[in-house]
Amino acid sequence: MADATASARQSGRFDDEGVLTGEAVTLDVRPASAIMRSGGAAIDVLITVLLIVAALLATAGLELDEAAGRTVVISVIVGCLVVLPTAVETATRGRSVGKLALGLRVVRDDGGSIGFRHALIRALVGVIEIWLTFGGLALLVGFLNPDSKRLGDVLAGTHAQVERVPRYVPLAFGVPAELASWAAVADVGRLPDALARRVAAFFRNAAHLAPASRPRVAQTLAADVAAYVAPVPPADPERFLAAVAALRRERDAAALELEARRMAALEPVLDARPVGFPER
Repeated sequence: MADATASARQSGRFDDEGVLTGEAVTLDVRPASAIMRSGGAAIDVLITVLLIVAALLATAGLELDEAAGRTVVISVIVGCLVVLPTAVETATRGRSVGKLALGLRVVRDDGGSIGFRHALIRALVGVIEIWLTFGGLALLVGFLNPDSKRLGDVLAGTHAQVERVPRYVPLAFGVPAELASWAAVADVGRLPDALARRVAAFFRNAAHLAPASRPRVAQTLAADVAAYVAPVPPADPERFLAAVAALRRERDAAALELEARRMAALEPVLDARPVGFPER
């Protein structure tokens, strides 16, 4: 365990829920898959090829000798393959046109923004694994690496993460109508955090559960929640859970509002000078 912690402090790594930083803090991010990274790289390669062709056509009309022409060609290729990607990723903190199109960003293994050194290493290694091998080496390493890193990421200590997340749709429901009279007299205690998270996760994922397992999961959760409710109504388990969740939400909101009103009423007293205290 100590060895694993020491290793995590040296460089971030992925765990089952996201990225574990050197300070043992889990970042809620989703690493990009090799397929997504390939799509972004394909867009960047296409743009780079177009830039190289455009630059070479622009210089084709110049009357240059063989040495000068060779120098121009090398300069264009180096500028488009190394200088331009390094400048773009440094200026945008890990984004390029392809990554922007797919909602990706390259970050350090600890979750921070990349700098010039990281972008330069990725660009230099990219010449070998993307251009000289037509992307085969990058794709192979990406599929074999558990974090979908390419060779440039391994050497630079970076990875690509998905920045686009599904739109959050809040679960807005109240006490079912058939349980309204019960809700008026029910005593619903505060649920333990772990149990409250399980209930919330059930309602978030209920539409995706198999028809046979949904009632079974609701029945199990209802049995756990019943210990904090009195009296327990004779209702469908899922409707019962919905009523309990709505009641706790409404009562917690009312308690927070009452606390805010009390603090607002006490604010003049708390901010006032003590009686007889000299004004300075």
